[in-house]
Amino acid sequence: MSTAEALRFLVDAQLPKRLADFLAFHTGCDCLHTLDLPAANQTQDGSITRLSMDEKRVVITKDADFVNSFLLHGQPYKLLLVSTGNISTNELLEVFRAFLPQLTKLFGNHSYLELSRTLLVTHR
Repeated sequence: MSTAEALRFLVDAQLPKRLADFLAFHTGCDCLHTLDLPAANQTQDGSITRLSMDEKRVVITKDADFVNSFLLHGQPYKLLLVSTGNISTNELLEVFRAFLPQLTKLFGNHSYLELSRTLLVTHR
């Protein structure tokens, strides 16, 4: 099984559902968006973190609260902080398209990555 197939993602509410669909299509990964959860975009951070830990999902978010939780408690399971600022969905998908091969590879050895418009940074 390749790294991409082994990854499971959970895309947070500030990011578009199209990102989850894009990741599922282009990686073959199991990918959820908060809209897929019972409380949809009202899902609390704690519930997202628990689901991430229970199902070994990478949380993809713009929310710095997840960074604090990860640094202090080692949760969620793995984290991708999207720090692109406000960009269109199409621009966001192009950023992901450009960095997707590196992203899937780096999550094999790292638990916290940050994606900007031009860089993919490993933390910790």
